[in-house]
Amino acid sequence: QEKSSRLSATLFGEDCEISHDQLYELLKYAALGKCHNATQPSWCRIYHQSHLAGVVVIVLHEMSQLHFYKFYLQFKHLRKVFQHRFTLTPSANFLASLYGEGTNLKPQNTAQGLTSTSSECVPKSSDLQCDPIIRKYGEKKRGLTSYTLTLEEQKKNYYPIKGSPGCKGYIYTECDQQRTDSSPLFGLDCEMCLTAKGNEVTRVSLVDAQGQCLLNELVKPESTVVNYRTRFSGITKKMLLPVKTRLSDIQNRLKKMLPHDAVLVGHSLNADLQALEMIHPSVIDTSLLFARNEGRRFKLKFLAKAVLGKEIQCEQKLGHDPAEDARAALELAQFFIEQGPAKVAELNLEMLLTTEKLAEVSQNKAVLQPQGCRVQKQLNEPPHLSKPCFLDCLQVTGQKPLLLGRQELDSSGLCQSNLSTSNKQILQKALEDVPLSAFSIIQFSLGPEYIASHLLAGLCEKVRSKLTDMLTIYAGPFEESFCLKSVKKEFGRCGPIQSLTVVTETYQPYVCIQYEVLEAAQLAVESLNGAEVAGSCIKVQRPVTAAMLDCDALIKELELDVENEGVIYVAGLKKSLTEMDLQEEFSQLKDLETLFLPKDLQSGKHRNCCFLKFQKSQSAVDALEVINGWTMKGSKLRSRNALASGHLWRWIWQMNHSNGKEGGNILPAKMEQLSDSEQDLRKKVKKLDRHIKKLYRSLQNNTLCVVLFPGVNSMHGSQSGLGLMGIKDDGGRSAC
Repeated sequence: QEKSSRLSATLFGEDCEISHDQLYELLKYAALGKCHNATQPSWCRIYHQSHLAGVVVIVLHEMSQLHFYKFYLQFKHLRKVFQHRFTLTPSANFLASLYGEGTNLKPQNTAQGLTSTSSECVPKSSDLQCDPIIRKYGEKKRGLTSYTLTLEEQKKNYYPIKGSPGCKGYIYTECDQQRTDSSPLFGLDCEMCLTAKGNEVTRVSLVDAQGQCLLNELVKPESTVVNYRTRFSGITKKMLLPVKTRLSDIQNRLKKMLPHDAVLVGHSLNADLQALEMIHPSVIDTSLLFARNEGRRFKLKFLAKAVLGKEIQCEQKLGHDPAEDARAALELAQFFIEQGPAKVAELNLEMLLTTEKLAEVSQNKAVLQPQGCRVQKQLNEPPHLSKPCFLDCLQVTGQKPLLLGRQELDSSGLCQSNLSTSNKQILQKALEDVPLSAFSIIQFSLGPEYIASHLLAGLCEKVRSKLTDMLTIYAGPFEESFCLKSVKKEFGRCGPIQSLTVVTETYQPYVCIQYEVLEAAQLAVESLNGAEVAGSCIKVQRPVTAAMLDCDALIKELELDVENEGVIYVAGLKKSLTEMDLQEEFSQLKDLETLFLPKDLQSGKHRNCCFLKFQKSQSAVDALEVINGWTMKGSKLRSRNALASGHLWRWIWQMNHSNGKEGGNILPAKMEQLSDSEQDLRKKVKKLDRHIKKLYRSLQNNTLCVVLFPGVNSMHGSQSGLGLMGIKDDGGRSAC
């Protein structure tokens, strides 16, 4: 009997947040197996990969985790099929992160790429005319003013613009003097940490045209740090403890340091200026200067190595050095200006990147040294570039991936890329072509009219408001002299309380309690409504609003959600109990697979509740009967079916602690306009769910299917993405 492939992942708490590198790791192993040095992903496991019938990635363009939970009831198919879910960090170039950089490979050059020598890296003069750098700038040398971004280019690439609604409160550098080709260049780079507010600056570096470091300062974030991102930022909690400098101090210093005709240089400089909350009129962005086809961008590390012969962002170092990155970007801009577009095009960076990747795949150690590279120091050594994109590897092994969508996903001929004008056309094409391809990326879109920033703002506010209402209960009435401490103790047995206030506007006092987890609020309604608390027989209910009319239906569907299958919630734990203590206490429960003890993401302290995941659903049902009323270390336990055990728990926590700033600088929404659009959007989402259902049912058994809400990352704000995944089995559901 043929073996079935199986996917295993434990996605609880911090483990449910997956980076693009980790997602790429999964897709590469699923597509290639142990060939081409592909290894099992670090965060999940695919059993019997060789028996996979194919890999299908469905991308829901410009949609985020926010959309999934706002239209949770409409996504009927997705929530009933895919058990494994994870939060995905948003990316400015999401599709490129899926199949890796440097896939712009022309088929006719593939064989040459495997045996390329340094002389073959130089393109013929006729080929130069097709180079995106020549198409953009021409062949002649120009002064630096020809390479500064126009106002339209800045808007298109989400630079902060003076007078823009999304830049209210931003500091203007007041560098308004006319730029000339002798205006001074300054390299700028920042490192950021994730805080309750979003991305905040924690280090700033500024270098002058001679490469001298003028500023290299640590900055204390205004909000509490949620993730230091030490691997990339190099910032640790210990480093920031003695720091007194604030963002406003850095803004003032930069204003004083920059001459009135200064030109700032950086790599994806828009992100740095957004984080600095500053506006500067004249910039050179090296990620756009070294142009590529279809909006793709070279990484700074690659450009520094290929053009300057410099190693930056070395793995041996803890995090990036912003001064090093600022200096590299500055030198790249100077090289481009001094040598001119034709010399830069002769480097043939695209071929250098893809040829080196394919050379690694075939174990070819050919030396790739482009002519005209004046600063590459070690001429006898090949540049050490990143590992090959797995789509390149599929091409080498004779498999041709499939890309389908409304926009150009790949212009290289590497993939069978097809454009369609509607989701219906994409679906029809996918039903025909997906069975013929080993790897497919299918992109659906709601259309630009449904992803405008004002709609996103309105949806964000509505979801936050509804979550708050679902986490909130009102209890009472109580006697005038009731004991608030005993009320808090009784309701605290249902789970962690975020806030408790006494309502005095009523004839008799009530209490308003907001919990940190959905299960706690539901448990309070179910177990304490009609009970005697603090000497009074009380009623427990949630707020009554128009948005809450479907609360019961939503709770029921969350219970039935396949992600919560076999998972129960347990409250009333003593905080002195460790995870090891709980493992020992619950060890007698049959088929217990995982115990997740939620922690405060700021303090790191665990809460008085936990989630238990069982291998079999019936074992979870049996455990509920055993645990309810169970006394552990003198504390009486309460339990129920889980509602938000995985990534949703973490997202709810972040929404509750974002102080209304989860969406960043999103424009305020006109609610009456939103209401009409939301009705249409609800219908669109329902139809989209049916499209995915039809495509999923057409897949062969043993096909890995990954559905991705990429998230939103723009100057108007950012929203986390969401991933759902599973391997289709005989029953049409994803196998775990």
